[in-house]
Amino acid sequence: MSLIVVGTVAYDSVETPTEKRDRIMGGSASYFSLAANFFTDVSLLAVVGGDMEQKYLDEFTKRGIDCSGLEIRPDEKSFYWSGKYMVNMNDRETKETQLNVLATFNPKLSEEAQTIPYLFLANGSCDLQLNVLKQWRGSGLCVADTMNLWISTQRPQLDELLKQINGLVLNDSEAIQLTGETNLVKAGRKVLEMGPKFVVLKKGEHGVMFFSEKETYALPAWPLEDVVDPTGAGDSFAGAMMGYLASQNNLDSDTIKMALAYATVVASFTCEDFSWNRLLDLDLDTINDRMEQFRNIVNF
Repeated sequence: MSLIVVGTVAYDSVETPTEKRDRIMGGSASYFSLAANFFTDVSLLAVVGGDMEQKYLDEFTKRGIDCSGLEIRPDEKSFYWSGKYMVNMNDRETKETQLNVLATFNPKLSEEAQTIPYLFLANGSCDLQLNVLKQWRGSGLCVADTMNLWISTQRPQLDELLKQINGLVLNDSEAIQLTGETNLVKAGRKVLEMGPKFVVLKKGEHGVMFFSEKETYALPAWPLEDVVDPTGAGDSFAGAMMGYLASQNNLDSDTIKMALAYATVVASFTCEDFSWNRLLDLDLDTINDRMEQFRNIVNF
């Protein structure tokens, strides 16, 4: 089954304790699309400016990602983010954010896109996410991502969104901020009470927790020895998870666990290089090889 993602295609400047890269490919929808594309057909809904290099856009089409929903505004600039990672490579500081084309982005789903069964609302304004959700008539699964900014500035809209989606993906600090609970199990259960049928709580190098009405469980992260750039790992995680679920067209417990395992594996590859470079070199056979190793790690 096919999948549509609404998010950002952007430029990033990333500084780590050892290296720095300026104006490299970034954006939630970029990472998500490449990760999901290993498992299913993906349609991309985003906006870029005329400064976005064609070579980056060609990478989407080369992989068969549908870019008919990618709006290009020749006289404007693309969304830009600059950040610096601390020594632990978990904490980061945002140095600069330029909304540019994103400030006036008002995505419109085509007639065909409105009926795509799986929808992912990548990190973005809750107003934008709600607008897209109103247009969607798919019968499969709608999952959203959010972040600290929207929790603090658009809480009423976020509360409304949570009542309408099937699942929410967020990290541990966001879950604490959203619920006021410092215990992550309590936080996950409290988010469930806000509306979603399931919650995926990412904990970085400490893995992921899953919450639904019927079950709660955790998976470890893949044990990476060297983290080059964690930017986009969460978006890659979400892409692989949604891509696998769409490919199986099944939401039973075993399928969800497999989706989370694949998501963990794909996200680990993303951290091995800057930008989306590792995903560009990746193939499903390599993913499956690491998946088998991951099975051995979690088996007991």
